Amino acid sequence: MRVYTIHHDPMSADAESEFFAVKEGFSWSALVFTALWALWHRMWLAALLLLATGAALEFALTISGADDIAALSIGLGYSLLVGYSANDWRRWALARRGMALMGIIAAADEETALHRYVDRNPGLASRRPASPDQVLGLS
Repeated sequence: MRVYTIHHDPMSADAESEFFAVKEGFSWSALVFTALWALWHRMWLAALLLLATGAALEFALTISGADDIAALSIGLGYSLLVGYSANDWRRWALARRGMALMGIIAAADEETALHRYVDRNPGLASRRPASPDQVLGLS
């Protein structure tokens, strides 16, 4: 089980995009793709800062004449820092956009976390995102 924080966008007219689940902990995609991960999550300032930081780090390593092992170690450390901090940055970006933290849910995946949150809050049943079975007419 993973732990997710559920965020609500009170300004959204689209029922399926009103709720967001953000996984707690390490983000492998942020480790590998850094700035692209930030762009995917519409974190424009974070993407710009990640690109600038990465470029500055490369420049500093080149100017200092660091050997390959040192450059690899420092680059890996930078990527690990991004991977460990990425989901916290995402929560911060959602809060800056006015999305409220609604709760914390343990679930197997993001979709299950969203459905579990809506199930625990009966007043939100009309806003519940459709499950794949409902879209296909199987349930």
